[in-house]
Amino acid sequence: MTWTPPPVDPDGTEELVFVGGDLSVDGLVNAYRAGLFPMPVRDGLGWWSPVRRGILPLDGLRVSRSLRKACDRFEVTFDQAFDEVMAACADPSREPAWITPEVRAAYGALHRAGHAHSVEVRAGGELVGGLYGVAIGGMFGGESMFHRATDASKVALVALVERLRTGGATLLDVQWVTPHLASLGAVEVSRREYLALLADAVEREPALSPPNS
Repeated sequence: MTWTPPPVDPDGTEELVFVGGDLSVDGLVNAYRAGLFPMPVRDGLGWWSPVRRGILPLDGLRVSRSLRKACDRFEVTFDQAFDEVMAACADPSREPAWITPEVRAAYGALHRAGHAHSVEVRAGGELVGGLYGVAIGGMFGGESMFHRATDASKVALVALVERLRTGGATLLDVQWVTPHLASLGAVEVSRREYLALLADAVEREPALSPPNS
């Protein structure tokens, strides 16, 4: 039986909402639709909902002149190397190292079910950057990104935003705003506002095609 995530209190102050559940495909989809995402904690599997949620407005991405030039130096693809992108994001030398083998396997299954997507950035055929996340309707939940060449992860983000805008998406969730994401245009909204945006987004037509379609 698929577990059902607990309701998220729009005005609650706890960011770790629940510990338990599982990483099944249906469980993950239900959680994202409820505004939750997983991150392991000491006591098991934690489900999080930031009080101040990070989003990147799809019309608010800041693309500098140098970044625009960088976009011309790389080849960008979608859903061609999901497992490789996850493996790069899960590099144990990166902190925090929360992408466990169980998380990788779960999101691989979510990818094969059509809900998780990757953006790959290559130079000379070599994977040098990318990102992955979860798409439900017009919502994309960014999970992690990596780069092995200057600006490669930013190029992946530019490509993602362009694809989402073309597909009619309305919400790009980045979970928490870091200084890096803020420099690219990410902003914070209240949990209540985020849940309202999410409720609208997940009922829209899919903004991204299922992988391998």
